[in-house]
Amino acid sequence: MARYAWGPRAVGALVPGLVKPAFHKRAPATAQVLADWEAIAGPAIAAVSVPRKLFAGTLAIACSGPMAIEMQHLAPQLIERINRHMGKIAVTRLRFVQDAPAARLAPRPPRAPAVAQAQATAARAAVAGLPEGELRDALEALGRAVLAGRQG
Repeated sequence: MARYAWGPRAVGALVPGLVKPAFHKRAPATAQVLADWEAIAGPAIAAVSVPRKLFAGTLAIACSGPMAIEMQHLAPQLIERINRHMGKIAVTRLRFVQDAPAARLAPRPPRAPAVAQAQATAARAAVAGLPEGELRDALEALGRAVLAGRQG
């Protein structure tokens, strides 16, 4: 059976053309380090640092100034952890970029239904003297949000 250039092709033949631009921007090793950073560095270091770029064996890590000094002392252990995790020598040097990493916010636990109901009742009571309408509804929603912020 003859195969034509513009005929049906296997999906696997199309994948390299699609992923090549993405791998040029961010190599697979970099993507793996970014994805597994907390497992590699540990939760304490991962909370205050973020890997930025891996190029030619040098991993750039963003962290605050005081933490950069501490991480310089931990550099040999960090390099060893990264290479052990990767299964090859991917990192030979660390470069620290002084940049405050974005705060990782833990999701708020859901409020108890009784607390939410009490907040809604208090907000409704605060706007009870206003006439019905959009303004009253907006002020009631604002009151619920303010009360929820005080509790959460």
